[in-house]
Amino acid sequence: MEICMSVLILLCILFCLLVQQHYKREMEAVYQGLLLKLDRAITLGAGEVSYDESMDAAVCERLRRILEISGMHKEKAQKERDMVQSLISDITHQVRTPLTNIMLYTGLLQEKEKDGETAVLIEKISQASLRLDFFMRQLVKSSCAEREMIALSPKLTKAGEIVGMACQAQELSAMKKNIVFVREVTEDMCFADKKWTIEAVANVVENAVKYSPENSRIEVKTIPYESFVLIEVKDFGIGIKEEERGLVFGRFYRSEDVKDLPGFGIGLYLVREIISGEGGYVKIKENPEGGTIVQVYLSRFPVSVG
Repeated sequence: MEICMSVLILLCILFCLLVQQHYKREMEAVYQGLLLKLDRAITLGAGEVSYDESMDAAVCERLRRILEISGMHKEKAQKERDMVQSLISDITHQVRTPLTNIMLYTGLLQEKEKDGETAVLIEKISQASLRLDFFMRQLVKSSCAEREMIALSPKLTKAGEIVGMACQAQELSAMKKNIVFVREVTEDMCFADKKWTIEAVANVVENAVKYSPENSRIEVKTIPYESFVLIEVKDFGIGIKEEERGLVFGRFYRSEDVKDLPGFGIGLYLVREIISGEGGYVKIKENPEGGTIVQVYLSRFPVSVG
């Protein structure tokens, strides 16, 4: 009796294994058929493939819809890229000609004014023109290479020097509104591409000046942490709504509150691309006293780029 039970159990196990193997082969055949139809849909186009009236037809129909949606997204993305390239082309064309004239006239003035306060102001105009020229040249590259246009080479740099150069780049704009920079910097070092990081922080400072009232101040300081050096820019301007603090990093995004002010909505996008490319990050907070606090965290250690 026990022998019969053992044989019966073995037969049941064997039967289950055979059923499992058969089911596995059938499922493999189904999957292979679906893969073949999917390959044909990709090669010939979703509309060129015929399906049987079965379950695989339902699956393939959904795959066909996915392909159609993917194609529409691809077409939309291409249109957006074309629009971006066209916009960049228009911007550079409109800016480069007057910028070239400014640089030419500044050079002529520098030859006549060698000393005094006027010479200092002319030098600041010259530096601002060179910075804008640098930015425009990089912007032209962006129409062809998007993020790849930002070629970063982080090196050990003083965060305080970055702050100084970034504030200097916006000094003339601040003077026109009688805005004072209050700087509190340390001697801490960070790993950053100096030229690009100055560009990033200058963009933050530029926004602070642009959206601050006249006769106000902008506080810029550095704070050392274990892994990062923080550059904090605090203004007392119009502020940024909480629901828009993530959106402002989008390329060409502009809030309805500032539509009447000049700008393309590129600044904070570039800030994030540059800083994240160096292994840092950017945060935006509300200033409890009214206004905005932008925090730029720069890595204190070398990171791989690209």
